Amino acid sequence: MKAPIVEIRASAGAMDCNLPGSFMRDITGATFTLVYLARLREVFGTPSEEIQAPPGVTDVATLRAWLASRGGAWAEELAPGRAVRVAVNHCVAQPETPLRPGDEVALFPPVTGG
Repeated sequence: MKAPIVEIRASAGAMDCNLPGSFMRDITGATFTLVYLARLREVFGTPSEEIQAPPGVTDVATLRAWLASRGGAWAEELAPGRAVRVAVNHCVAQPETPLRPGDEVALFPPVTGG
């Protein structure tokens, strides 16, 4: 008996936004695609970049701190307490969200509607 098409599509297209633990504890120099949206795109002067992170960048918090260490606009915009949202592979992320090689990480200011 064939599985219903709806079931196949749901499982094939589903994104797992609840990955447990850090997958990068033993991985060094992982490559990520960073995407900057809205004001951050303007301030950083680029819509995106590919980076090779140093060892120790294992989650959203350590990535943000590493990017802030670039200084200048990076330090100002990504300083602790600044409102910046992060999504990993299109899923809203928390500081403790683990990163894996090849992840797409988007940084953007909070958005309000009206």
